[in-house]
Amino acid sequence: MACYLDNNATTALDPEVLEAMLPYMGQVSGNPSSVHRYGRLQKDAIEQARESVARLLGAFSEQLVFTSGGTESNNLLLTGFCRQAAMSGAEVQTRIAVSAIEHLSLLEPAQHLPVAVDEIAVDASGCIQLSAVEQVMTRQTSLVSVMTANNETGVIQNLAPLVDYVTEANGFFHTDASQAAGKIPLDFNASGVHAMTVSAHKMYGPVGVGALVINKRLPLQKIQYGGSQENNFRAGTENVPAIVGFGKAAEIALSELEAVARLTRQLRDALERGLKQLSAVTIFAEQAERLPNTVQFGVAGFSGETLLMQLDRKAIAVSSGSACTSGKTDISHVLKAMKIPHALADSAIRVSFGKNNTMSEVAAFLEALQDIIEVNQNSSVMMAAGL
Repeated sequence: MACYLDNNATTALDPEVLEAMLPYMGQVSGNPSSVHRYGRLQKDAIEQARESVARLLGAFSEQLVFTSGGTESNNLLLTGFCRQAAMSGAEVQTRIAVSAIEHLSLLEPAQHLPVAVDEIAVDASGCIQLSAVEQVMTRQTSLVSVMTANNETGVIQNLAPLVDYVTEANGFFHTDASQAAGKIPLDFNASGVHAMTVSAHKMYGPVGVGALVINKRLPLQKIQYGGSQENNFRAGTENVPAIVGFGKAAEIALSELEAVARLTRQLRDALERGLKQLSAVTIFAEQAERLPNTVQFGVAGFSGETLLMQLDRKAIAVSSGSACTSGKTDISHVLKAMKIPHALADSAIRVSFGKNNTMSEVAAFLEALQDIIEVNQNSSVMMAAGL
């Protein structure tokens, strides 16, 4: 029985999303920047999609800038903010603070900024406390970035007190909501954040399209030139089929939000009940509020990569953490920030459910994992006995 349990890496394209995209993949032509009727048809499709995504996020449509995905959105946010600071002459005084558990699409560009970057620590559950933000904030800190929900552990951050504190200190607040959008309710305008990153392929939409939601107060310069598209924030002809797909995926996600959350939480709870029957397993961030679909755990005596390969041989697809870090030999920077012991962190496995998963797949996964653990334990006994 084949089981795909890696939905935080990417989700399957919803058939309704594909159906919505197909007319714009050859049947309807025209450049959305053109003024003739063919161009207007493309432009109208983009604006309808923009409204759909905005409704899902609790934002105004004019606040959305479509990008090629979460990575570009995070790069636009960081680099565009620093570029604006340089133009205003404030670059030397500017500092930025980012949490230690951000996705690499934010952490890596932060390392290349021309300003000082401070790291916000997390506690043992992967939560960011207000005191941690207070410790790094200075009078020069003008931007803080804390993700809404972690892609590895699923931990949901309590952003409200952090946003209030940063705003009162005259700073701006960005959150990467790529893993949260479509899984939990979001309200950009009510939250008080000044920018939000989202990505379509995390919510059954197409790969290669995302958005950066921008409050008009946030000073931001575009980082690529050659056109005035996307309210002059992102030059280049828009990917109309992908944007249309994003809009349809957002519509579906909004209509199914409660039902999918309920289903995936049931699957997650069933998996955790089974995992607790296995003495070798430790569930990470178990007591923290988490996404309803995500479980990350360690299995003593294993490496995560070995477990992945053995599960893959049983036709079960899971992850050891972020798909963007595959091939790296070091332990997860998220688990390292949580001070999980190295050996246990090295054994990490992440299971992330989607709306198409079933209880029978949970049972199949638990059976496969138990079999792998027992085979390993029996081999260890035989080796110790010299057999």
